[in-house]
Amino acid sequence: MIRKRVLARGEVQGVGFRFHARAEAQQLGLGGYARNRPDGSVELEIEGREASVSRMLHWLECGPRYAVVTALEVSDVAAIGENDFQITD
Repeated sequence: MIRKRVLARGEVQGVGFRFHARAEAQQLGLGGYARNRPDGSVELEIEGREASVSRMLHWLECGPRYAVVTALEVSDVAAIGENDFQITD
């Protein structure tokens, strides 16, 4: 199991980004969270099998239909055994 912290920048708030990310993460069997940040970005942590995390990172490059992702900042963090994906404040 691996875990990544991701900052998605661009037009990512107000377009359903977190909700679509949760649906995609659940479909891939990933745990973690998504939350809006005051600077207009969306912060996510995703945890699961390496192949599933890789697929999620690929999805995050574009995001949902109305999002415009201009940058993804990805870093490794320690896995914590989380298997549910939440939307947090």
